[in-house]
Amino acid sequence: MELQEINRSNDDKKDDNIYFIKNESVMMSSVDVLTELSSSKRIILKANGDLIPNAVAIANIVTENMLKGNSSIHEIKLDSTISEENGQMTSNIEITLLKN
Repeated sequence: MELQEINRSNDDKKDDNIYFIKNESVMMSSVDVLTELSSSKRIILKANGDLIPNAVAIANIVTENMLKGNSSIHEIKLDSTISEENGQMTSNIEITLLKN
């Protein structure tokens, strides 16, 4: 589990946690995200390339199964980057989850 706190000038955003999706069990990652949401009201899931479906699955598992009615997907950001080394394009996603 990789969590990184980020500091922003906006007070309601300074407690955000970022969870980087790795190639591991979706259920294990969902439990990690749920644990983090128990101490924070907001978490951002970040994934790129082939791990994007895992991020979507984790967001759905947490919001629709584990915290049904007590959490929501607040924002989804999609982007892509082009590698300077080989010119390959990689898609990126950020899913912001909020606990009510």
